Amino acid sequence: MGLDLETLRAEIQAYLDDSGLAVFHGYHHSADNMGQCTWDTERHPDFREFLSAGQRAGVKLFVFQHESFSLDHLDDALEQLEETDLTREEKRSYEARLRQLQAYDGFTCSVELSFSLEGREYVYEVHADWYQTLNDIMVELDAAFHEEEDEDSGGSMGRFFSRN
Repeated sequence: MGLDLETLRAEIQAYLDDSGLAVFHGYHHSADNMGQCTWDTERHPDFREFLSAGQRAGVKLFVFQHESFSLDHLDDALEQLEETDLTREEKRSYEARLRQLQAYDGFTCSVELSFSLEGREYVYEVHADWYQTLNDIMVELDAAFHEEEDEDSGGSMGRFFSRN
C-alpha cells in the first residue's frame, strides 16, 4: 500500500458518514485470532465490498479504527534494539533502517474495519508498506531478544542437570 493511507481513511470516513451505518470508533483486538477472518484486500481492495458483505449478513455495528505513525513507534523499537545482545554492526544496521522511517511521522499507517458475527471477528485491514517494514523489524528484534533469553537459561534444562 502507498506511503500514506490518509486518502483511504478519509474516503472510508466519508462513506460511513453518508451511509447511515452504525459505527463504533474503537479498536478491534481479538485475543483469539482463531476466531478471526481477514478480508482479502489483495484481490478485493474495495472496503465497500467488505461493508456490503457485513450488511447482507445482518451486521448492525461496524468498528472503524485508523492509526497515525509517530516517532514513539521508533522510540519503542530503538529501546528494544538496545536490550538485545546483537553485535554493534547489527545494531547499526537496524538503527539505520529504523531512522529511515522517521520521514513518515504523522502519516496514516493503518486502517481497519471490523465487525462481529456469530462469535467470529471479520476484519478488513490495510497497512502502509513502510509500516509493515517496521513490524517486520520488531518481529526480528523480538526473536533476537527471546533467542538470547533461551541461551541465558541454558536451554530446556536450565542451569541444573542430573548426574544420574
